[in-house]
Amino acid sequence: MSAPTPSQTIGPFFGFALTPIDGDGDIRVEGQVLDGAGEPVSDALIEAWHGDRLARCRTDEEGAYHFSLAAAPVMNIILFARGLLRHLLTRMYMPGFEDDALRAVDESRRHTLVARADGAVLRFDIRLQGVDETVFFA
Repeated sequence: MSAPTPSQTIGPFFGFALTPIDGDGDIRVEGQVLDGAGEPVSDALIEAWHGDRLARCRTDEEGAYHFSLAAAPVMNIILFARGLLRHLLTRMYMPGFEDDALRAVDESRRHTLVARADGAVLRFDIRLQGVDETVFFA
């Protein structure tokens, strides 16, 4: 039998090989990654992008993350975390913006994809399960 591949193992190993990339943009995004019990996920890796702009960061002990990226109405977000055999893909929408993809999501769950303005930053929490679970796309 061959050795397991990374998708067959359980981390944390994300921060070891991938360095953070701050997108040096004009929008700062802050949030927290939470598991189904509402506990912080302390070793997740998040990549956010739109067009050719990319930001990458890890979560800290409190599940918190932050990055900067150039303003765009929608940012794609991919999440890698301990216990996930495959990455999760979601989107973050700027407040007030809608497109066909957001309108296709059940109205009662759309708020999980929309960032909240919090002073000079946008707040976007990612919940893996439970109440207000973030919508993830295939």
